Amino acid sequence: MKDVNAPDTALLCDIRPDGVARITLNRPDIHNAFDDVLIAGLTAMLGSLATDPMVRVVQLTGAGKSFSAGADLNWMKRMADYSHAENLADSKALARLMKTLNFLPKPTIALINGAAFGGGVGLAACCDIAIASNRAVFCLSEVKLGLIPAVISPYVIEAIGTAQARRYFLSAERFDAATAQRIGLIHDIVPEDRLLARGDETAALLVQNGPHAMQAAKDLIYAVANRPIDDAMIDDTANRIAKLRASAEGREGIRAFLEKRAAQWVKE
Repeated sequence: MKDVNAPDTALLCDIRPDGVARITLNRPDIHNAFDDVLIAGLTAMLGSLATDPMVRVVQLTGAGKSFSAGADLNWMKRMADYSHAENLADSKALARLMKTLNFLPKPTIALINGAAFGGGVGLAACCDIAIASNRAVFCLSEVKLGLIPAVISPYVIEAIGTAQARRYFLSAERFDAATAQRIGLIHDIVPEDRLLARGDETAALLVQNGPHAMQAAKDLIYAVANRPIDDAMIDDTANRIAKLRASAEGREGIRAFLEKRAAQWVKE
């Protein structure tokens, strides 16, 4: 097992031989709230995993009872005295984190072990697959503090839609895992003691698939979603599949299927 942990252990990351990397937010005493240091560390860690050829899937979870409570109160106290320029720099750093996670070229799985508030909801929304414990609770709480869920909004609205955002962005009410699943924020709910196991089961499915094909599938979603089905889109999708069919991975996948064997990227 490869260890790429941050020196202060606020972030833990284990990379297993099967290519599954699990990042754990490790500040359980403050409900895994994040500050500028953790944001920078997590962004760098994700960037490292994105380019590591050994990594096939990235999981994200929290230590202790919470997934993430969003912003650290001490960090927020410091921000209250920041200038506009300093606040803008902090906001852009958080925006880079969300963008990095959302567009990571490898499959991502959020394992939401407990409370996900504010930016914690953003982290969940940026992952490809979100699985929650049955004790998880969610809240977009920013307006209670006179703020707005600004940099996470593109990802949260993409997950839950405009109508649900109009309710939960404004009400700041808490909602449970069943509601989160109903509105599209999470995919599955499991008993608390099954969360990590379900995450590993899901990762085991993903590592059977072509790594470049999964990256291309993620790119395809953003190329097609909410856009008109016109000649340009039709040509683009035809070119995408033609490129993959001619690629080394595509040729190997087809040969493996016809020869009734595992593809080269599948670890026996």
